[in-house]
Amino acid sequence: MSLEPKPSDKFTFGLWTVGWQARDPFGDATRDALDPVRTVNELASRGAYGVTFHDDDLIPFGSNDADRQAHITRFKKALADTGMKVPMATTNLFTHPVFKDGAFTSNDRDIRRYSIAKVMRNIELAVDLGAETYVCWGGREGAESDGAKDAYVALERMRDAFNVLSQFVIDKGYKIKFALEPKPNEPRGDIFLPTIGHAIAFINSLDHPELVGVNPEVGHEQMAGLNFVHGIAQALFHKKLFHIDLNGQHGPKYDQDLVFGHGDLKSAFFLVDLLETYKYDGPKHFDYKPVRTEDDKGVWVSASANMRTYKLLQERALAFRADPRVQAAMKESRIDQLAIPTLAKGETWKDIADPSFDVEAAGERGMGYELIDQLAIEHLMGVKA
Repeated sequence: MSLEPKPSDKFTFGLWTVGWQARDPFGDATRDALDPVRTVNELASRGAYGVTFHDDDLIPFGSNDADRQAHITRFKKALADTGMKVPMATTNLFTHPVFKDGAFTSNDRDIRRYSIAKVMRNIELAVDLGAETYVCWGGREGAESDGAKDAYVALERMRDAFNVLSQFVIDKGYKIKFALEPKPNEPRGDIFLPTIGHAIAFINSLDHPELVGVNPEVGHEQMAGLNFVHGIAQALFHKKLFHIDLNGQHGPKYDQDLVFGHGDLKSAFFLVDLLETYKYDGPKHFDYKPVRTEDDKGVWVSASANMRTYKLLQERALAFRADPRVQAAMKESRIDQLAIPTLAKGETWKDIADPSFDVEAAGERGMGYELIDQLAIEHLMGVKA
């Protein structure tokens, strides 16, 4: 298979990713701001499918209506000229000081109402640009002190927001769905809905749960010390994987946003294997940041690296599944038996209440997983059989 990215791969990037100027809590920017039009052109020339944005990435906060429209018009022209898509959009509810105590869960009622209105305005633009998914990351929805906020009531206010927004898109007839993006901490000490499991449970409390899914990110789940592959499997199981953010992370530390695969490579391999096995056909969105040491040239090298790494892992995962040695090892490990329902059709608990089963013999059998793991490593390293 070709390793050259093409639009059919559905690789997408946020304006805030390649456009990160590399400010951090300890240092000023090391790169100039990027014009969104240039970003569209650069990504298109490298085989990307689309681009995503926060409202404030495209339209500077506080712009008047005329300036706002001018930014939108330029952006639309770049999309039309390149054929690039906007499959997803989101709202910045974390940068301006007004959001310092959250947006949907701020203790200040007026801020909660303003936040919902800000989202609704950008949903209008997202729909106009063809977006089908609206991601919601609650970066400031949380607290540093358990005494600062009633977490029970905060979830009620979070539910209010998504019920209002769902009714908004229903009343407007928009074909767009929401995707919650979990994260355990940073920038808040503790963020509400910190993991995939928390988000899915919360969705079940909404008036229109069918309109809300998840947008998991590699680094966010690994920051919580969790297995991202298992989290994505659960999202797929619940049919809630509406979008996905791919990047790299070295364990449970700060949010590194490395190039995809430039962290836990083995986990990235099994993630691609899972996505390909279950035919995930949504955007493969790279929510990463070119490291602070890179100049403008390095930004675009890193953008291409995300796509190339995914393609390499896709090639390796397909070869892994097709390898007769792997197939034989999986059969020996009885992995195929997991797909067989525990009770056969027509059986009930009565049929297994007193099974004839040699417990001791079963306990002595090895599972053979080490061989499968080694074969995965060899495929990942490009070792030929």
